[in-house]
Amino acid sequence: MQTDSSIPRRRSIRLPTFDYSTTGAYFITICTKDKKPLFGRMEGIDVRLTTIGKIVDECWLDIPNHFPQVELAAHIVMPEHLHGVILLRPVRNGGDGAKNQCRARHAVPLRTENVPREFAVPMARSIPTIVGAFKSAVSKRARLQTAHSIWQRGYYEHVIRNADDFQKTREYIRMNPARRALKT
Repeated sequence: MQTDSSIPRRRSIRLPTFDYSTTGAYFITICTKDKKPLFGRMEGIDVRLTTIGKIVDECWLDIPNHFPQVELAAHIVMPEHLHGVILLRPVRNGGDGAKNQCRARHAVPLRTENVPREFAVPMARSIPTIVGAFKSAVSKRARLQTAHSIWQRGYYEHVIRNADDFQKTREYIRMNPARRALKT
């Protein structure tokens, strides 16, 4: 890693001591680059998805097929962002959840021992790895639609702490199109 002080450092917005592979619920928001409305347009309180928006929706719903310990709760694809809730469940039978134990997933090592790791190093079964794989899958499938970068760097996350927080988050996601319609 380069330590040149003339290069600006990226500041992580993640909780520095939190393990993002911990069983629990996570509210995720992922935005398009420059907040361009690539995923659709608003028609009243409805979102009419573009081809890229449909790809985003399909890839989001496909996450549990690639990460078996993941369940998805509410989600919405808006014109320039996606909101969704990822539920990380415990891994069953001590395995890592990979369909084929001999192969690593895209950009994710099979090693899961508790070894010190650096910032931005992929960690199996973690929220950053799941989101990164999702963004990569969308970008790969959308290349036929656009040659431009789709995603803003990073994403926003909120660790959902209890049942009340979970219900409020689901309601926020459900009402997102209606709130948008009120703004215009």
